[in-house]
Amino acid sequence: MMEMMNEAVLKNTIMQHLVERFGHVETERFISLVIREPFDYTKWSRDLFGEMTTDELFDEIEVMEKREAL
Repeated sequence: MMEMMNEAVLKNTIMQHLVERFGHVETERFISLVIREPFDYTKWSRDLFGEMTTDELFDEIEVMEKREAL
């Protein structure tokens, strides 16, 4: 399992991934949307990930990263 990152590293890493994947404009739009609208993260994550464990989620992320690296 991955080691936990400190908050600064976590924010920078996620921002880097968002910008690489979606570009600066879409990343800023996403952040504005999350800040502006009421957002129930718990419900959203349950809808998105279902009963997936943290380990299963990390495994899936690793598979996706390997696919994108090809």
